[in-house]
Amino acid sequence: MSVDTMYVATKEIQISYADTDMMGVIYHGNYIKWLELGRTQLIEEVGYNYLDMEKAGYYAPVYNLEITYKKSIKLGDRVFVKTWIDLNQGLKTAYGFQIVNGDGDVCAEGSTTHIVVKKDGDQFKPVQFKKAFPEWFQKYEEIKRK
Repeated sequence: MSVDTMYVATKEIQISYADTDMMGVIYHGNYIKWLELGRTQLIEEVGYNYLDMEKAGYYAPVYNLEITYKKSIKLGDRVFVKTWIDLNQGLKTAYGFQIVNGDGDVCAEGSTTHIVVKKDGDQFKPVQFKKAFPEWFQKYEEIKRK
């Protein structure tokens, strides 16, 4: 399925000189921060708030991260992160993403996979997303990549 034919949240990223490395391009570690901004944008656009999850005693840590860098981004470029739901299982949710420049070129792509855990003292116990947050899970079912 094309990114153009599914629900995609788009977040413009403001970049600064501090985001660059010695080569004058955006330091690769910044992309990971941008993925989180994109994920947060998607969550908010579909009517939920990650802080509400934390207030309820749950977290959604990263289980896996994959990223492929395709084209450098430089200071002065416009940058957007596009985020969608790739996979929504009972235990894991995978967010797909593309980072594109102002010309629409894909500069990076990949996914982050998250699990939901319940804070129980010093332990973090995995729980079923669909049981802990059934409405949120169902919304992801409606918008996920088919």
